[in-house]
Amino acid sequence: MGRAFEYRKATKLKRWGTMAKTFTKIGKQITICVKESGPDPQSNSRLRVLIQNAKAANMPKDNVERAIKKATSKDTADYKEIVYEGYGPFGTAFMVETATDNPTRTVANVRSYFNKYGGSLGTTGCVDYMFEHKCNFKVVMKEGVDLEELELEMIDFGIEEIFEEDGYMMVYGEFEAFGPIQKYLEEAGFEIEKAEFERIPQDTKELTEEQHAEIDKLLAKFEEDDDVSNVFNNIK
Repeated sequence: MGRAFEYRKATKLKRWGTMAKTFTKIGKQITICVKESGPDPQSNSRLRVLIQNAKAANMPKDNVERAIKKATSKDTADYKEIVYEGYGPFGTAFMVETATDNPTRTVANVRSYFNKYGGSLGTTGCVDYMFEHKCNFKVVMKEGVDLEELELEMIDFGIEEIFEEDGYMMVYGEFEAFGPIQKYLEEAGFEIEKAEFERIPQDTKELTEEQHAEIDKLLAKFEEDDDVSNVFNNIK
């Protein structure tokens, strides 16, 4: 097993606390995707995945259709995806992914969260090198599939690792391999339950229980902010 498996095994993946937060996040992703590549899922492969992600999150179909329709309106705000890098307390590293229609507001908020809890907003590239940017797919297992053979077959498509988790097949690859991997899985008849991008720390930092409690306060502030899409850190 490789780094992705060990990271998932050892880390409690923090989930957004409410459905509303999840729906807002997916809605923004759909808006950005539709504005970039159009509203037709048949010709927009990324949109197909986002619709599936919405389904996996129990987002109502009406909400998805409304988000797609809204994205085609000229009056809809243009969201920018911006990644902020910074240092949390106790020498921890953070990558904060955002989708915002007001970068001035968002950067001010992110900076204030870091400052309030003993951290600091950094410059571009200050911690990025500590993380590996990956894509991952949660795929429904097909009967009779040999994961080792499938992994060998998909190497040319940018696959790095395949393993089973909770009855699903987890497929990991480089960030740039998202498109080729998605195309292979769809053409091979696999059902993609969910697909995401993830930043996996190359090394993790161990903290005490008290230090974890302080980090949780910072994470809670990020979670409350509707502009924040994902937060990754190097905490074990």
